[in-house]
Amino acid sequence: MTNSIRIMLVEDHKLIRAGIKTLFDDAEGCEIIAETESGKDAIDKCCAVIPDIMLLDLGLPDISGLKVIKALQEKNIDTKIIVLSSHNNPDEITNAMAAGIYAYVIKDIDEEMLLYIVKSVYEGAMWIDPKVVPLLREKSEGIIPKKQTNRAMFRNTHSNLTQREYEVLKLVVDGKSNLDIAKELFISEHTAKAHVCNIIQKLLVDDRTQAAVKAIKEGLV
Repeated sequence: MTNSIRIMLVEDHKLIRAGIKTLFDDAEGCEIIAETESGKDAIDKCCAVIPDIMLLDLGLPDISGLKVIKALQEKNIDTKIIVLSSHNNPDEITNAMAAGIYAYVIKDIDEEMLLYIVKSVYEGAMWIDPKVVPLLREKSEGIIPKKQTNRAMFRNTHSNLTQREYEVLKLVVDGKSNLDIAKELFISEHTAKAHVCNIIQKLLVDDRTQAAVKAIKEGLV
């Protein structure tokens, strides 16, 4: 990545905001260019600096994060929004997704994973926290299918994935790194990486995040 990813942080809890700032200050290829705890201020600042990515808390003290998203859409601001939330309310999630966000992330996410999501979204990927997927299935059956009931049904849909690749895919959806996958399946990290690369090629996607999103949307896991 030749240029730094320009990030705006919208979070009303000072300690959380400070922690996220420290994470991205230390991360190569990323920089926080603006921050605020106010939804109204977020709209004004975003229009002024046009960040690449906005990390947005939905529960702001003045106006909701959802209103911020809609206001920026109306102004045609080309900033990709990642929601950082401590809530898993199905209505909140589906409303945010319908408003056009690129990722929905629960705040207890691993720091390394958050960096990965930001870089993936910057490159055009979308991401849904695995913790909220069951809620979305219950709330929006037509948007995200139920899990497939057996391996035979999966084989009919994606017969080019091996059983091992299917197991790896489920761990990718859970947000596991290659090292985590290797430990879970008792294989080398190199082998885990090879499986992930094969999955990406076979599912005709660009990266592991898109593979996870496709697996969720098509009910593969």
